[in-house]
Amino acid sequence: MSNAPITHPCIENGWFMEKNDQWPGQAMSLKVEEVLHHEKSKYQDVLVFQSSNYGNVLVLDNVIQATERDEFSYQEMITHLAMNSHPNPKKVLVIGGGDGGVLREVVKHESVEEAVLVDIDEAVPRVSKKYLPNMAIGFEHPKVKVHIGDGFEFLKDKTNQYDVIITDSSDPDGPAESLFGAEFFQLLKNALTEKGVFSTQGECMWLHLPLIKKVMNFCKDLYPRVEYAYTCIPTYPSGQIGHIICSKDPNAKLREPLRSFTREQEEKLLRYYNADIHKAAFVLPQFAKKVLYEQ
Repeated sequence: MSNAPITHPCIENGWFMEKNDQWPGQAMSLKVEEVLHHEKSKYQDVLVFQSSNYGNVLVLDNVIQATERDEFSYQEMITHLAMNSHPNPKKVLVIGGGDGGVLREVVKHESVEEAVLVDIDEAVPRVSKKYLPNMAIGFEHPKVKVHIGDGFEFLKDKTNQYDVIITDSSDPDGPAESLFGAEFFQLLKNALTEKGVFSTQGECMWLHLPLIKKVMNFCKDLYPRVEYAYTCIPTYPSGQIGHIICSKDPNAKLREPLRSFTREQEEKLLRYYNADIHKAAFVLPQFAKKVLYEQ
């Protein structure tokens, strides 16, 4: 058995560099202490390395998905913006999210009776359990069920089943492409209960405003309430990522939490999200507000 160090085409001279056509003309680089894992799964290139400043880093198809240091910002916001916009979320579906981070956040809500995760690639939960244990802890909760398969296919026969659906996908090229189309958003709507809330990874306003606008527009054809929020996360392109939140309830006020954690819960359970951040996340800079909200 060879003990030769693992190599990867995105790592040169001890640095991982994320260059991608989806964000041309810029790159993100992290210093690598050690490459921990590399494989070509059935669906994508899976890389885990230990970085000097951000802990262990999960990379899919050469794009950073999660780092131990900053993942909580994304996981908490994509989850709690949606969960706290529903009056009583009992059944929750997570599509993607194979690292377990969103599940970890979902089960912090005592109302939850069942959280189902559907991820197309078994490699992501398997690798995350080994190298991202603080995220993969989400898999260990007794209310959690895991289904390895295509989220699009999984939704096809589901009607009126889930109070909240969270789509935690990679970017819209590669395995997650079908999760950004109008047909998928229609299936989601069918699967949601009467006051159902849907939250999806909504890309970065500095990079993808036309795409965000397009996704919001076909959400508005389906849902009476559609909003865009964002969070700060250093290792995602341009240091920000958006969340598109939709509700089937025309009276839903997504910009303010319908339910809140107590101050004690916020202290104990959360590292980023709180009731004030919920409200602030929907306040957009002028350039984004103009494109997304002013017709």
